[in-house]
Amino acid sequence: MKLLEERIKKDGIAVNEDILKVDSFINHQVDPELMQAAGKEFAAHFAGQGITKVVTIESSGIAPALTTAIELGVPMVILKKQPSKVLNKNLCHTMITSFTKGTSYELTLSMEQVDENDHVLIIDDFLANGEAATGAIRLLRKVHATVAGLGILIEKSFQPGRGKLNEQGIHVYSLARIGKMSENHIEFIPEEA
Repeated sequence: MKLLEERIKKDGIAVNEDILKVDSFINHQVDPELMQAAGKEFAAHFAGQGITKVVTIESSGIAPALTTAIELGVPMVILKKQPSKVLNKNLCHTMITSFTKGTSYELTLSMEQVDENDHVLIIDDFLANGEAATGAIRLLRKVHATVAGLGILIEKSFQPGRGKLNEQGIHVYSLARIGKMSENHIEFIPEEA
């Protein structure tokens, strides 16, 4: 998506070959018009696939997941990273290791929100090593939901995430694919339809 690539070039900060800061328009301050355009793009790409729910992991995936859910006319479900005093029954859990934060956390899904009748689209902000997406897929499979695919705002294509997900039979559609990155330098590669 050219709009997203242009915004990354303008406001994104490549700290090094692994870290891209997009906190001024995606994951701290959110550009609602950009998220709306992303939601329309994801919805158009996955149209006609019988999606019943959009799922994301808190918190940076919420904005694009919400706009995608609005476009598809389906509910959005947020997988939780933090324990909750009210969300404590009928839960599925899995452990995730975050590349960005260098920590592990327990990802949680309420079985009251997704079940075997759901065909789910996962939306997230970044794809790098694929750990978060793989964890989300594990949770959805525990409740016997099917996965329509994975929509990603920014993919670091030089890292192994897409390959891991493709090996699991998951279709990945990224709006901006970075082929190479270094301090203050970003190279994009085109998304294949």
